[in-house]
Amino acid sequence: MDERVALSLVGEYVEAAGDDCAVIDDRVVTTDMLHERTDFPAGTTRYTAGWRAVGASLSDVAAMGADATAAVAVYGAPEFHEPELEAFLEGCTDVCAAVDAEYVGGDLDGHEEFTVATTAVGQTDDPVLRSGATAGEALCVTGQFGRSAAAIRLFEAGDTERANELFRFEPRVAAGRAVAPYATAMMDSSDGLARSLHQLAEASDCGFAVDDVPLHPAVESVAENADERRELGVHFGEDFELVFTVPADAVEGVQAATQVDITRIGSVTEAGVTMDGEALPDRGYTH
Repeated sequence: MDERVALSLVGEYVEAAGDDCAVIDDRVVTTDMLHERTDFPAGTTRYTAGWRAVGASLSDVAAMGADATAAVAVYGAPEFHEPELEAFLEGCTDVCAAVDAEYVGGDLDGHEEFTVATTAVGQTDDPVLRSGATAGEALCVTGQFGRSAAAIRLFEAGDTERANELFRFEPRVAAGRAVAPYATAMMDSSDGLARSLHQLAEASDCGFAVDDVPLHPAVESVAENADERRELGVHFGEDFELVFTVPADAVEGVQAATQVDITRIGSVTEAGVTMDGEALPDRGYTH
C-alpha cells in the first residue's frame, strides 16, 4: 500500500480529512514527519532541518489562509549531541519568527534514524479549503518552482552551503492571509505542482489548463535542458508554494495585496489537467 492509497483509507474513517489542516472551531492544526533517509540529504545541517521541518507544517497553515500562532517538534536521533540539538532548535525558532509564530517546544526521543515530527497551529474564522474552485476562474501560484529540486542537485554535487540556503524556504503565511479574501480554493505544493493540481481538481470537481510555470533561477544552473527544467519545476515537489484559484477579475487585487510574486499560470476548466495543451501526469513527490 503506497502513501496515496493509505491516505484514501484515512479519508474513509475521518470525514473531515482532505485539506492541508484540520479545522477545529477557529483553529487549524497540522502535523508532519520528516526522515533523514527521505527528507534530509547528506550535508543538511541541523539548523536547516529544524527550519525546514517546522516550515513544512507552517506551510500547511498558510494554505488555509490562517495566521500561524505556534509550532512544536519531536526530535528523534540515535544520539544527542549538544551542538546539533542547539542548531536544530535555532532553526525551529527562526522559521517561526519569520512568520510571526512562536516555537513552544516538543519532545526528544531515541531513534535509529534522525527523524522530526512537527505540529503547527493557526487561527482563522474563514479557512480556505481545496473544494471551491469553479470553471472560468484564474489559477495562480506564489513564488517560483524547482527550488528544492535544485537544492538536492547541489547537495549531490557537494555545494552544501548553497543547498542549505535553498532548502530554507520561508512559509507563505503572510501571502496566504492576503490571498484568503479572494481565494476560492488553495493548497500548498509540497507534493509538486502537477500532483497539487490533480488534488485540487479532485476536491473541487474541476480541471485546470496550465500555460506557464515560474521556475526558480537555481533550476537553470542544475538542469541540462527544457525537459529537465520542467521535471524539476513541475513534478519534483517540496517547494511549499501556494497554489490557489481566484475570480479572473481579482488577480490584480491579489497581486497588489501580497509582497511575494503572484503568477497566473492558467485557468480553471470543467475537467482534466493539462499543460501547454497536453495532459499533465499526476506525478510528484512520494514520501
